[in-house]
Amino acid sequence: MTYILDDYAILSPLRSRNNWLKLAIVAFGILVGVSSSSPLVPFTIALCMSFATIYFGKIPVKFYFQILSVPAGFVLVSIIVIAFFFGEGVNFFSFDFFGYTLGVNPEGLNMALLILARTLGGMSCLFFLSLTTPVIELFAVLKKAKLPDSFVEIAMMMYRYIFVFLDVAMGVKYAQTVRLGYRDFRTSFRSMVMLGTNLFIRSWEQGEKLYLAMNSRCYDGKLIMYDEKRPVKMPELLLTGAYFTVVLAVFWFTRGVSLI
Repeated sequence: MTYILDDYAILSPLRSRNNWLKLAIVAFGILVGVSSSSPLVPFTIALCMSFATIYFGKIPVKFYFQILSVPAGFVLVSIIVIAFFFGEGVNFFSFDFFGYTLGVNPEGLNMALLILARTLGGMSCLFFLSLTTPVIELFAVLKKAKLPDSFVEIAMMMYRYIFVFLDVAMGVKYAQTVRLGYRDFRTSFRSMVMLGTNLFIRSWEQGEKLYLAMNSRCYDGKLIMYDEKRPVKMPELLLTGAYFTVVLAVFWFTRGVSLI
């Protein structure tokens, strides 16, 4: 069975914890990770948040590293470019590439490691939030935080119908595939055009049905979202305080420290 992030968030034991506390933990990790000049701080944040997501959130290790590998793959390409084309100093090694001399120096390598660490730290924080908190609860928190109602409601509907239309598109594509609609380039192009057209029509129909359904339920321009009150318990405060202390200690003692 294929799971999406919301499925794991609904089943996670951390779903029942205070959402404001989780948002504070994530915001703290992102801000401190971006503010640090040493890669050790974001790496520490990534390690702590990954441990919390896997151990306390009961997220399968294989699935977690699969989704983490997607942004890591993109950033690896970036840091290779940064390591070779940025920074000054004596190169660790160099080679000729079509008449140009390319090399890696300490400053460029440190910059590449810092970007890698910040990316992993930030993504581990976001995955902690998305894998332990259903999106509908995040929208309820945003609405309680006094964000414009129209913004929150439109964002919630967009998120909901992304998966509705994705399911429709997968169903149509499967039907086309079993009818040999993708046997060569010409038929594949024609099938993709038909898929896009069909999806547009389905989207229009779903929008009309949604509008009628909301009107029939006396929609007055505002959606009511349930926000369950969850008190913060002492063990949660102690663990959060320990996490903040460790990260701030690493931040303080690694100021200006580089790995190279």
